[in-house]
Amino acid sequence: MATDFDAYERDLWAGRASAYERGFARLTRHTAGPLLDAAGVTGGTRLLEVGVGSGVVAAEAVRRGAHVTALDADPEMAATARRNIPGLDVHVAVLPETPFPDASFDAVVGNFVINHVGDPHTALKELRRVLRPTGRLALTCWEMPGSGALGLVREALDAAGVPWPDDLPTPPFMEYGRAEPFRALVAGAGFADAAVDPVTWHHTVDPEEWWELGALARVGANGVVVGRQTPETVARVKAEYDRLARRYATPDGGIALPAHALLAHATR
Repeated sequence: MATDFDAYERDLWAGRASAYERGFARLTRHTAGPLLDAAGVTGGTRLLEVGVGSGVVAAEAVRRGAHVTALDADPEMAATARRNIPGLDVHVAVLPETPFPDASFDAVVGNFVINHVGDPHTALKELRRVLRPTGRLALTCWEMPGSGALGLVREALDAAGVPWPDDLPTPPFMEYGRAEPFRALVAGAGFADAAVDPVTWHHTVDPEEWWELGALARVGANGVVVGRQTPETVARVKAEYDRLARRYATPDGGIALPAHALLAHATR
C-alpha cells in the first residue's frame, strides 16, 4: 500500500531522471559490481533489479549474461534505462507492489532504493516472495546520517543557517541506516543468513558540477531545500559549500568526496 512518503518521493523524483543520470548515478555506480557479486549474478541468472534508475547495475548484469528484468517507480527513469539498454524488460511499479508471480527470480538487487520506500519491511517481504527458494537478495543503502558525498550540501545549508523545512518527511528507512539495524530489518522480513558489509570509496568530481547536480538540480531533499531559497540565500549556501568542499580538494582542482554505504545480502 502506498504511503504519504511514497507520494512525496514520486513528486520529488518527477522530471529528475536526466539530472540523476549525470550526477548521482555516477556516484552510485561504484557499488554495481559488489552488489551483483553479493547476489551471485552470473550468466543465466534470472535477475530482478528494483529501482533501475539510469540502468547502471542492469547494464553490468547484462554484460555478465544475466536475464534481467527491471522495475522503477518513476516512468522517466524507466524510459532512461530502456534507452541505455535496448531491449531491457522494464516495468513501472511502486514498491511494495511488483507485477511478478511467486518465485520468479534467482536473485533480486536494489542499488540505493530501499531507503526511498515508505514501508521497507513490507517491501522486503515482497522481494522475498518473488525470489525462488535459496534465491539471493542484495541491497545497498547509505550509511546514516549522510556524510561526505551525501552530506556536503546539507552541511552547507546548516552552516548558512537555513532551517530544515517542517513539511519534508523523514524517510522511514532512516532508523535502519546502520549495519545492525539494516541486518535486523532484512532478517525480520524472513530472509536467512542476513549480513551487512560496509562499502566505502571516494567520488572524484568537479565541485561546480556537484553543486549544479547535487543542489541546483533539485535531486533529493537537499536540492529541494536549496530550490526554495531566495537568490541571496542560495549565494550564502554556495559560499559555505565552497568553503566546506576545500576539505576534499584534489591537486587537479576537483574534489574527492568520501562515500559510506552498506551492502546487505541474504538468501530466500
